[in-house]
Amino acid sequence: MSVSANPWEALRRFTDARIALGRAGSSVPTAPLLAFNLAHAQARDAVHRPLDVASLLHELDSKRFACASVCSAAASRDVYLRRPDLGRMLSDESAARLDTHEKDADLVFVIADGLSSNAASMHAIPLIEKTMARLDGWRIGPVVVATQARVALGDGIGSILKARIVAVLIGERPGLSSPASLGVYVTYDPVQGRSDAERNCISNVRPEGLAYDAAAFKLAYLLNEARARKLTGVGLKDDSATALPERTIDRLSR
Repeated sequence: MSVSANPWEALRRFTDARIALGRAGSSVPTAPLLAFNLAHAQARDAVHRPLDVASLLHELDSKRFACASVCSAAASRDVYLRRPDLGRMLSDESAARLDTHEKDADLVFVIADGLSSNAASMHAIPLIEKTMARLDGWRIGPVVVATQARVALGDGIGSILKARIVAVLIGERPGLSSPASLGVYVTYDPVQGRSDAERNCISNVRPEGLAYDAAAFKLAYLLNEARARKLTGVGLKDDSATALPERTIDRLSR
């Protein structure tokens, strides 16, 4: 059966969206159908693949970061997916172990598996390094690697470590063109029970989305503003773009 080309095909180079796939009879051609099935499998794998905590801790240690590991109250991946509430709370053992670490930092980074362990493994440490290079005079606490974690798990971590700000770097729910996308959630004065309205979010951190340099610039801006103004969330707007000339914004976005 012949394939009918789509007149929009020239636009495909501008987007990862599935447009202009052509037609083969009443269906799509075989190649894009197989590509869709592969993307769907990659998205499912991203959700279920365990985070390699040992490798992350080894890499953090080799870069001279103080670090720790914790898990949520969700005892397994299946429980984590069915019980989001348990993913927002530390297990008792993790809370007790975390309590032995140094406290009173200005900032604690949390690397969390979320819904894409690949994103956490691939993007979190490079983003932390580039962000720290933009932070002057900050006292940084241990980098905490968290499994079976939801965003709000950072509140309990920050509270135990008495951190002024917590930044949770977490794997986002995979899309069919982005199985390894990282989100960053910044919370001032983290305590259990904070709402999403009290956080700032940076989304789609990955080489094909928001590049590391651009994400680090945004994150450092939000962190400095949060510390100065003692708040995050709806009261803190990301006006980082106004601080850069247009040509610099273009370079960071590449």
